[in-house]
Amino acid sequence: KSTFSRLFSWARFVLQALIPTRTMLVCHRRLRGLLRRSASVVRNYTSHSQLPEEHRMVYEMCRQFADDELVPIAGKLDKEHLYPADVISKLGELGMMGVSVDTDHGGAGMDYLAYAIAIEEISRGCASTGIIMSVNNSLYCGPVDKFATPEQKEAFLTPYAAGEKLGCFGLSEPGNGSDAGAASTTATENDDGSWTLNGRKAWITNAHEADAAVVFATTDKSLKHKGISAFIVPRDTPGFSLGNKEDKLGIRASSTADLVFENCTVPADSILGDKGMGFKIAMMTLDAGRIGVASQALGIAQAALECATKYAQGREAFGKPISSLYAIQLKLSEMACKVDAARLLTWRAAMIKDENKNYTKEAAMAKL
Repeated sequence: KSTFSRLFSWARFVLQALIPTRTMLVCHRRLRGLLRRSASVVRNYTSHSQLPEEHRMVYEMCRQFADDELVPIAGKLDKEHLYPADVISKLGELGMMGVSVDTDHGGAGMDYLAYAIAIEEISRGCASTGIIMSVNNSLYCGPVDKFATPEQKEAFLTPYAAGEKLGCFGLSEPGNGSDAGAASTTATENDDGSWTLNGRKAWITNAHEADAAVVFATTDKSLKHKGISAFIVPRDTPGFSLGNKEDKLGIRASSTADLVFENCTVPADSILGDKGMGFKIAMMTLDAGRIGVASQALGIAQAALECATKYAQGREAFGKPISSLYAIQLKLSEMACKVDAARLLTWRAAMIKDENKNYTKEAAMAKL
């Protein structure tokens, strides 16, 4: 092994013996940065075995968590529409409800590749838990982390990234879907600088469990998409109510419902970013959200592949497992190829984002 590898392995052993898992992940990240100093690290990974140590730790931790905590209860959660509150709390303790949020604000302080890996493994165990975690990470914490003021972050980021509270993203509307430039929800400025919201957001994930929402509303219709602004709206604000839960075909442990605003007045400091930045915030957030959606679908696909393989190996026909039949082998091999291809597309999008380069196309391809 190289000197770097030996030093890192030794430090990892010491950290594992002395420090809790979540803190150890943070220490690993900082230690790796110190040890490699000016070394050139090429981010070109094609399998889990090639990942850096800290990313493999996230993979192993989330995979074990999914097997132990999620797989045994996923069916019950889905059938009975049960929100997994205890599970979400545990994920928060591990830093997984704010993977890319800095540790000073309750997150794990890791990159988007780590986030993609975590979402895949959690979704493999329970698709509902995966989407709850994904929306809180990318659609709520993401824009708040990037555009909020220090005061807003203290109130509306830290407890959410730590898993103590849950957020949601209010963009889609009954008449225009997720077209951010056509928001019919309005925000009218009052004499004291406060804003009054009126309108309805549809199909909002985490709606019934969320403590706050990032909401997009038209503040100046004459400016079209430049007249859209984003607001942070606490759930207990007067005039903010919820529609009935949608009776979905799947992912039923995660609530989906309308957000209803009827003369809902929020203070002036509720605006996220500057006035008129809503469209930009929405577009940037949706780009990152596509990596989360791709990771969710990837986890579900991996679970399906594992389930199909196990069944094929255990089901016998004509005196032998059907996995020995060429037709079944072809189906499984095609599934495996597609899952691996999807994973590479997802990792590529995440790594390009981590390099602060434009990743819009790559995120869309990964989601597709």
